[in-house]
Amino acid sequence: MPSICNPLRAIGLALALLLLAASPPATARTSGEIRIGVLDFLGSEATVGEWSPLLHHLEAALPGRTVRLEQLDHAGMRAAVAAGKLDFIVTNPGHYVELEAELGVSRILTLDAGGGRTPARALGSAVIVRADRSDLQSLIELRGKRVAIVGREGFGGFQLAWGVLADIGVSPDEDFAELQSVGFPMSKVLDAVASGRADAGIVRACLLEGLGEAGRAFRVLAPRNEPGFPCATSTPLYPDWPLASLRHTPPELARQVAIALLSMDADSDHPTWAVPADYQSVHDLFRKLEIGPYAYLREPTLMVMAQRYWPWVAGFALVLLGWILYTVRVEYLVQLRTAALSAALAERDRLESAARATQEQADHLARLSVLGELSGTLAHELNQPLATIANYANSIIRRADNGRLTDAALREATGEIAAQAERASGILSRIRAFARKRTAAREAVAPVELATEAIALFRGMMARAPAITFADTLPPDSRIEVDRLQIQQVLLNLLKNGYDASRDQPPERQALEIRLAATGDRLEIIVRDRGSGIDEATRARLFEPFFTTKDDGLGLGLSICRSIAEAHGGRLFAGTPADGIGTCFTLSLPGLKHDPAHDRT
Repeated sequence: MPSICNPLRAIGLALALLLLAASPPATARTSGEIRIGVLDFLGSEATVGEWSPLLHHLEAALPGRTVRLEQLDHAGMRAAVAAGKLDFIVTNPGHYVELEAELGVSRILTLDAGGGRTPARALGSAVIVRADRSDLQSLIELRGKRVAIVGREGFGGFQLAWGVLADIGVSPDEDFAELQSVGFPMSKVLDAVASGRADAGIVRACLLEGLGEAGRAFRVLAPRNEPGFPCATSTPLYPDWPLASLRHTPPELARQVAIALLSMDADSDHPTWAVPADYQSVHDLFRKLEIGPYAYLREPTLMVMAQRYWPWVAGFALVLLGWILYTVRVEYLVQLRTAALSAALAERDRLESAARATQEQADHLARLSVLGELSGTLAHELNQPLATIANYANSIIRRADNGRLTDAALREATGEIAAQAERASGILSRIRAFARKRTAAREAVAPVELATEAIALFRGMMARAPAITFADTLPPDSRIEVDRLQIQQVLLNLLKNGYDASRDQPPERQALEIRLAATGDRLEIIVRDRGSGIDEATRARLFEPFFTTKDDGLGLGLSICRSIAEAHGGRLFAGTPADGIGTCFTLSLPGLKHDPAHDRT
């Protein structure tokens, strides 16, 4: 059966990781073998040719290992996980939440199917009816009707729609004339609706769109407006399928598989993987429905409780009796120890007062330290314009005393004083604007302005800023639409990293370089230092959160910079210059345009 929708292609991504040209027998388990269980909800096999790009990627990323696919249903996967027969599983979010609570599986990645969907908003359910059924227009009209599902354990095939029905007061068990579990594959639900055996059916969102012309025989009941989602859905959207490791899966193996999948080309036609999404919405749904890990919330009858929990009730009664006796004894002891406790409380109040005084003094010293750093920064940058203003003012006084003050000299001096005052004001404005809390806003700016303003701000923030060489190879009318301060934040971080990497080098290697270049319609801002460089192992982890090579670093700067670049549709990457000295960081941004109306002068 060909692929019928993007979600199926997403499952194919997992299948591609699992297929192997020559698998060992099912009973064999070699040291280099990886077994991954996949929930087979469609009952069809993807061809090796369809997923060959993914196979090539996995084979190249994990040399020396074989990957074995186990296509399982819900019960089969639970049994295989419990028996320790798998290393990883790929399943729907609902099944994952159950296995996480019951058997301790742990997600390491979430599928990113693309096509307008994000890992956090990818799955929904579609309640379908025949296109000629004009009598059914809303979900509440399903009361008294026959509804087909694949099974009660189906996440997209039943549980998501069940949650929406519960919100409008419709119970599938009590209000439907019949709830038909037709089983896998999901196409059986379509057959039941098309043949009239069922009035409606519940399938995964995007299933109809993937059928092409055949899907026009059905329509989605009560479609929701989900911005950016390419398919009709009757339910809110939930996170995509996770890839999860088991309790016995070696952490190093999990790391290798995660790195291999995260390195897949995001620009290809095939789905990729992303960092784990937040599955709290799935927990909230199961808690509302009282299923899975929250099945215990259902209120049993008194008879059932008596039969099931009588040992606990008897134990609770004994505990309650012991608690009563203990309470009486404690009450007696409290009476004896009141005086000692009062004294202890008084001593505690005294110590708290002393601690508060010490903390207030420490806070005062911290504020003085910050004020000192700010004063040093401003003094360094404002010293030159203030000195120039003083020189010109003294020059006017001397010329007036000597009777040589002409209109031209007075105009020149006062003009220079005004220019230097404007320069000092601009310095304060740049520092204040960069520090001020603000909302993100994009505007068309000249790339040269981004670079020069970042250089000026960097020099103002560093007491002994290194020399910075600036080269602009762009046409003078170049413009790009970005968030000005976010891009300046990236450049400041790169300049600071370059300074830290080269400040221990000889003076001739402490200078930094910034170069602006164009590659097609993309702007490239290259920041180079001539420090000691970085090795391949460090470069591979350079943009990971909390990874740092500095003793006092948090490891968040470059991770945040890459997020800013990707939010602009661009990339941030590191490389080694052609001469092999230092490191080059390249910020590549799309949308470079040329506007003669804004030509620079």
